[in-house]
Amino acid sequence: MQFAVITPTHNRAAFLPEAVRSVRASVLAPLPDVSYQHLILDNACTDNTASFLQEATGWEGPAIRSWQHAGAERLLPGPARNQLIRETAPEAWLVPLDDDDILLQRCLYHYGAQIEANPDKQWFVADFLRVDEERRYLPGEDYYAWRFETPAKMLEAIFKAEHFIQGNVCYSRRLFDEVGGYDEELRMAEDLDLYVRFLLAGHLPVICPHLSHLHRFHRANVSIGVDAAKHGADLQVIYDKYAAQLQELGVERPGE
Repeated sequence: MQFAVITPTHNRAAFLPEAVRSVRASVLAPLPDVSYQHLILDNACTDNTASFLQEATGWEGPAIRSWQHAGAERLLPGPARNQLIRETAPEAWLVPLDDDDILLQRCLYHYGAQIEANPDKQWFVADFLRVDEERRYLPGEDYYAWRFETPAKMLEAIFKAEHFIQGNVCYSRRLFDEVGGYDEELRMAEDLDLYVRFLLAGHLPVICPHLSHLHRFHRANVSIGVDAAKHGADLQVIYDKYAAQLQELGVERPGE
């Protein structure tokens, strides 16, 4: 079993080292024959990210592999993630981690245990906690995943804005390839768009009984300014891409 933690980064030198060290603190014992690596893309950074990555890739232990985007402008999230995932093995299990978040020490172990227990499943969802810029826990802000009986029921909740999925997932490279990877045109919600395609392909996630990571709230979060109206607009964009399939399942367009 191989895990690949996927982290595109842009000007997060203040937070990235802690994210990298959190991955390296992973303990996968007693799972047998399990390995992991951390793949990082320097996405047109102008801070000292490049020097940190040059140092980190030389550390002993599980591999840290990094690349530098050569363009003057940073890639959108979709192509940045796709670029890293193309470097993973076909049998890899993919775990996205934002460059300002902290992976919990037993996260990969618990995903591995669930993969072993559910050999016919291709993606897994966990709960996570929210913390502030200084890693202080924010009470009442926990994320908790819901269980659904069918992909259609989960899609219905997503497009009613009752439920969402963020960077708290593990999925197979095989499933990623099956649905075509991240949309390279979307500026926001490219992850939710991918998970909608997982569901449309008939894959319901396993809800795992563990916490995946600490999601850090700070002044430069990508999601700053994403209120209910903006989220609704993003949902409409995604819905319209798959309207025929969603209507066939009885899923209504958001806002109508």
